[in-house]
Amino acid sequence: MAASDDSVVVTIVSACLRDGRGGSPTSVVDESLSPTPDANDVLSDAERSRVPVRMGTSHAVFVGRVVDDEPVNLRFFAAEGELPACGHGTVAAVAYLAGLRGGGEHEFRLRASGRTFVGRATRDGGRIRASFDPGPVAVREATSFEVGLVVDALGVAAGDLLSGACVASLGRARMLVPVTAPGAVVALDPRLDRLRAACDQLGLLGCYVFSPPTRMGGVVARMFAPSIGVAEDIANVNSTACLAVRMVGSGFTELTVDMGDVLGEPATIIAAARPSPTGVRVLVGADATIVRRVSHQYHAS
Repeated sequence: MAASDDSVVVTIVSACLRDGRGGSPTSVVDESLSPTPDANDVLSDAERSRVPVRMGTSHAVFVGRVVDDEPVNLRFFAAEGELPACGHGTVAAVAYLAGLRGGGEHEFRLRASGRTFVGRATRDGGRIRASFDPGPVAVREATSFEVGLVVDALGVAAGDLLSGACVASLGRARMLVPVTAPGAVVALDPRLDRLRAACDQLGLLGCYVFSPPTRMGGVVARMFAPSIGVAEDIANVNSTACLAVRMVGSGFTELTVDMGDVLGEPATIIAAARPSPTGVRVLVGADATIVRRVSHQYHAS
């Protein structure tokens, strides 16, 4: 589908599928398809932020032009503006790039927020397994004040909160909150206005609530990020990477995290973490599929 002078082509990719179903719909804009030579002349950042809103997706990833052997530039936007990183947006971008090629296995050099890294893809029919290293994760214990402010807004039932809440940074900081069981995750009914106020006050992207890993590393999680205009994420890859780093000290080197069920869109993310001389290294992966292409009128009222 070609773009007119006042439109861009948006590819909708479902990222983080579970058994071929569900996943998080993500808008992918390939700036090599833009109608002008300079992609930066096509959309302002304010218009970029409107793309996920108009497409009905939580996030959009803008894939830069491929120039010789240079890394492909990625930029991520939600309704409230640009983000330094987006895990399921990266999964969607890798799946999109793989979809442009034939064959089964692909490797791409990518660049986001000044960091160059590798994304890999394996195709199996219409399904693509994408994986990448999201970069270094910084983790610290959350203070009792921070926990109290967030947990009150989350509406965690008495007795369901576990110790060990932390603040993890990967691009931006978010709080990881452990609760007793998957049922406690599902039962959450946060007061989003209060949660946004708490996250804004603490400088947090949002809050990722999770159940203790099973013996095989199975986790149920939900991610709330009203501060960036996302009440609840269907899938949050970067927070899952943060959790993987957090759980290495408890003996877990691989996690399989289920999300999205409360929203009717089952999603699964796999994260593997290994200690290294420079800190814990993480690899995250998820399945994705290309759903459709649409033309987005970016100057439409």
